[in-house]
Amino acid sequence: MKNTWSWIKRIFLVVVIIHVGWFLYFAFTISEDIEVKDSKQNLLILLGVVCVLLLLYFFWFRKMEPLHKIMMICWNVLFTAYILSFFYFLLGFVFNPPITLTQAGSLVQGNGLSRDYISFDQMGSNIKLAVIASEDQLFPDHDGFDLKAIKKAIKYNKRHPNKVRGASTISQQTAKNIFLWQGRSRLRKGLEMFYTFTIETGWSKRTILERYLNIAEMGRGVFGIQAAAKKYFNKDAKNLTMAEAAQIAACLPNPKLYTVKPLSKYVANRYDNILRQMNNLAGDPDVQEIIR
Repeated sequence: MKNTWSWIKRIFLVVVIIHVGWFLYFAFTISEDIEVKDSKQNLLILLGVVCVLLLLYFFWFRKMEPLHKIMMICWNVLFTAYILSFFYFLLGFVFNPPITLTQAGSLVQGNGLSRDYISFDQMGSNIKLAVIASEDQLFPDHDGFDLKAIKKAIKYNKRHPNKVRGASTISQQTAKNIFLWQGRSRLRKGLEMFYTFTIETGWSKRTILERYLNIAEMGRGVFGIQAAAKKYFNKDAKNLTMAEAAQIAACLPNPKLYTVKPLSKYVANRYDNILRQMNNLAGDPDVQEIIR
């Protein structure tokens, strides 16, 4: 058993070096005409901390038995977590995640867990079009990150420190919901960037959209489009009208606050605009290629 685990670790050590190296190459070769300096600076800080810790370990910590043991425990925990997340990523090619941290948190908080995973074909085209129109209109074209939206959000947040505007794509939200936790810490955002790059590299756009529509929270304790369609309109997701799909999409920024039933003011004001955007995107061949 020890020999098997030892070989697994050796194989995955090579995998993690290639994976992280490929990600860093991607991250630091993002077009310079788009200002995403904050993200790059965060990565540089993280890399600097890791390099310092490695140098301290090789020149000092490994000679001190207690610190050496602590460092080895931390390494084994992190490395095992990477291996598990990599298998979770491979599982995502075929299956929806058994449970996410957000879903588990909903149970712990007493909000319940209502969900019903369905296939991409069972979702119908209206809800697919609605979430693209609402959340990420460049979804067919980008590689996981809407750099123009990120630039605008950074400038807006600097001017309005008490109001936070996000620029997360469907791919980023999917990566966060499957692999990570909710929140706005620099650590989580950095890991979100890493896992977004990973799923965009390995999964198709249709797979990413299917996972998103099955795991996104769409009401208090309501996860996925089938559960939402049943709860709000007593029908299957594939039978949602454009207006019903737009209402559900409108609640996604904060589904606990922006309710579909009863119809909150925010959803009532926003879903008409989403309907207009749906009509504008309906003829886009790249969008149609994904949603059909």
